[in-house]
Amino acid sequence: MMSTFNLSKTERIDVRASAMVKQLLQEAARVSHKNVSEFLLDAGVTAAAQTLADRRRFVLDDAQWKAFREALDRPVQSKPRLKKLLREPGALG
Repeated sequence: MMSTFNLSKTERIDVRASAMVKQLLQEAARVSHKNVSEFLLDAGVTAAAQTLADRRRFVLDDAQWKAFREALDRPVQSKPRLKKLLREPGALG
């Protein structure tokens, strides 16, 4: 993911952390064969991409857009097995 954002570095981001957090980040960076800045940037970009993934714009060609619209316009169908599954207590509830 980082290669997508591998543009010239012109901006600075300052972060304050406790000694314990700094030590944790340094150790994680070391085992990843990165410096702390590289580690934080990679992790931050990955987290940002995941956070924004469902809010991003997506592009469809004409055929895909038509199929998408048809799926949205399709009448609702009863799904008895799904209803049964949702009524029964599961492992978490």
